[in-house]
Amino acid sequence: MRSRLVPVAGTALLLLIGTGCGSADRTEPAATSAPARPSSAGGLERLLLTQVPSGLPRVPDSELDPAAGRKSAEDLAGYAPDPTRQRRVLEDYGYRWGWERFWRSGNALTSVFLDQFGRAEGAGSYAADLAGNDEAYYGGELDTTPARLPAGCTLLTVDSPAPAGRLTGPAALSWCAHGVFTLQVAAVSTSPAAALAELEAVTTAQLERLPAG
Repeated sequence: MRSRLVPVAGTALLLLIGTGCGSADRTEPAATSAPARPSSAGGLERLLLTQVPSGLPRVPDSELDPAAGRKSAEDLAGYAPDPTRQRRVLEDYGYRWGWERFWRSGNALTSVFLDQFGRAEGAGSYAADLAGNDEAYYGGELDTTPARLPAGCTLLTVDSPAPAGRLTGPAALSWCAHGVFTLQVAAVSTSPAAALAELEAVTTAQLERLPAG
């Protein structure tokens, strides 16, 4: 199971492997008070969801290759064919740190990638580049103003993945710029409706846990 790759072209690419189904029947309460902006990767981790609405169990970070959890610019650059060039790209974005988390049971899979930048412009550019890259890779059509997602989010649905692709079932992916944060959520399921329901619930719940700026 692979988390994500950052290609040398200067944009990041989410690679998701798995299928499954899930109903949005569980929710995680939003934080009761406005959280402070994290000053470390550990602070960012505390903002992440610990469960997802579908009830899928969390995958231990160490069971992924490379491991999920904390991510640095060096980690992301190391996924690229040209790490030195990719490191410069991430520096231009103002990348600070990130965190990855996965949930899975059998073939059902949900992922959340949360990254923090030094400035909102970098977070916005990163989210836009991720969305464009994944549209080109997976197909489908981007919706930059999805009605059922918060402002600042882009949605990609892939109802019929290509047989040779990395998605083996209908998928929904979102990228959201939220102040200095970029949020990526992906869900793969046995039907477009199930994937979209999980994605919408996870994206909304995660954004509610983030600081305003």
